[in-house]
Amino acid sequence: MARMDNALPDHGLAFMKWHGAGNDFVIIDSRGREPVVTEALARALGDRNRGVGFDQLAEIRDSDAADIDLDFWNADGSRAGACGNATRCVARFLFDVTEREALTIRTERGVLDARLIENAVHVNMGHPQTDWREVPLAREADTAHLPLEGDPVAVGMGNPHAVFFVDDAEAVDVAGIGPRVEHDPLFPERTNVEFAQVRGPDEIRMRVWERGTGITLACGSGACATAVAAVQRGLTGRKMRMEVDGGWLALDWREDGVWMTGPTAHVFDAVLTPDFLGAI
Repeated sequence: MARMDNALPDHGLAFMKWHGAGNDFVIIDSRGREPVVTEALARALGDRNRGVGFDQLAEIRDSDAADIDLDFWNADGSRAGACGNATRCVARFLFDVTEREALTIRTERGVLDARLIENAVHVNMGHPQTDWREVPLAREADTAHLPLEGDPVAVGMGNPHAVFFVDDAEAVDVAGIGPRVEHDPLFPERTNVEFAQVRGPDEIRMRVWERGTGITLACGSGACATAVAAVQRGLTGRKMRMEVDGGWLALDWREDGVWMTGPTAHVFDAVLTPDFLGAI
């Protein structure tokens, strides 16, 4: 069998399928061994016709600085720096198997706190990045009013985000506008794109285009970025409900970071066959 550089197992590779408000993930638990996910494996797994399909892939790894390390991959094989809903799903998995109620999870974003409160998973996604260098942007610009049509707000939450406030989120051509903004030269690492309709001081309707994936039913880091942008514009308070295409999320921008909670669902466990792995 053809082998990848990180020696995928000959007997197949176990994985889990989860989703949070329709934002769906493949989760691979690599604790106790070397990481196995590569760009090629992520791209093959992300193919919804020939692989499994996901919005993001999360790989759990051993950590020397937290309870676990967590790496994220997009469906096109590119890396993601953060994924809030996948983080919540991994936390739920670990809460269920360990019977703990608090965990620390190290991601590229930093060490995140996850807590189980009244059977709901809450994750602190950290402080927003609002300096143009941190988002990042390709050049100096006012992140509260980007020089793009539609006057979006730029917010970093481990991933770059461009948040547009619109009158009617349902009427937005997400598939048309999203990829154009994702690849705008202003964003050297591309960007996620959110379209937010403010319904009141504590409620937003949001739709999203995710870099490297496309339209998704929810985006945790995007929900956090949208909440921050709304507060910056004086449109909402710091605590709100957010309706996404796949359901509802709750956001609370506190002194220690942006906390998020919402539904999680374990869909199935399965094993990738040696034949599938050998063809990558």
